[in-house]
Amino acid sequence: MSPTPFTRTDVQALDEALDTLVTSGGSPGGIVICGTQAGERHVISAGVVAPECGDAPPTEHTVYDAASLTKVIATWPLIGRALDTGLLDLDTPVGAYLAPIAGDAPGTDATIRQLLTHTSGLRAETRLDRYRGNPTPLAELLCREPLEEPPGRHRYLNRGFILLGLALAHVHQRSLHELAAELWTDLGMTETTYGPVTRSPHVAPTEQRLTGAPRIWGAVHDDNAALLGGIAGHAGTFTTAADLATYAEHLLAPQQPLHTWLTASHTAQAPIEPGLDRGLAWLVADDGQAVYHHGWTGTSLYLAPTTGRYIAICTNAVYHGPPGPRLFPLRTLARKTLTAT
Repeated sequence: MSPTPFTRTDVQALDEALDTLVTSGGSPGGIVICGTQAGERHVISAGVVAPECGDAPPTEHTVYDAASLTKVIATWPLIGRALDTGLLDLDTPVGAYLAPIAGDAPGTDATIRQLLTHTSGLRAETRLDRYRGNPTPLAELLCREPLEEPPGRHRYLNRGFILLGLALAHVHQRSLHELAAELWTDLGMTETTYGPVTRSPHVAPTEQRLTGAPRIWGAVHDDNAALLGGIAGHAGTFTTAADLATYAEHLLAPQQPLHTWLTASHTAQAPIEPGLDRGLAWLVADDGQAVYHHGWTGTSLYLAPTTGRYIAICTNAVYHGPPGPRLFPLRTLARKTLTAT
């Protein structure tokens, strides 16, 4: 089946929505790429990278903090590879893939599937700063904390993906940074990396947290990822819209190895609200017609497995503070446009 191309009307509507986000003060600028698995790409740009970076507009090669897109561009594909090689099993407790922990550690009973689907019952709040100076390994500290509720209900949380990153490093006996770099090289994602990255006009700054303090620029925005040196299973990656497009083309192409993992992952696993479920890591909507994930800083990746379409969004909307409501119109349109035929 040939992928469904985007119409001129589709592209114009996304262009107008991105422009509205920028002109209304929602983000300094941004990039949207809408395309198909066959290689069609429409690149939409608005605004500037940031005032600190001059007047040049962002391009598909401008580097953005991906935030929680890390979950699906680093951890999730690495889990898929580990499942293929037999290093992991979806329904085995994560404790089997960590260094042995003696005594009471309820978090070790969470399965890989439960961590991917945010149904583990682990504590939702994650404050790694409370562990400063503690010599106990991080996985043990996380797993010893009591569950907030029995496993089963969907509650979005980061600590599950932190544990998945630690498990991947343990079973491979290699750092998560090395594993991800190898993956991205294999996929041709040459501009994607864990931070920090060197400040430049081609790197989008994020938030200024204290008046008079330097703005975060080239360092990871997420506090917990920062405490982990910028390398974590839930956040820490930097990427470009061009690389997200390349990644989407790999995921949607039936001949590519990760396509099978995507097919397994966009089956609904846990209900969130009517019409929206959690698959394995990904959000699943419209009866599986839309598969997507967001990053807090202002990034999103939308996939339509049945039509071969995708939409990649890179902004630094967090430049102006918590960005969720400001991004809602663009993200809503992206999901609607993705599934239009």
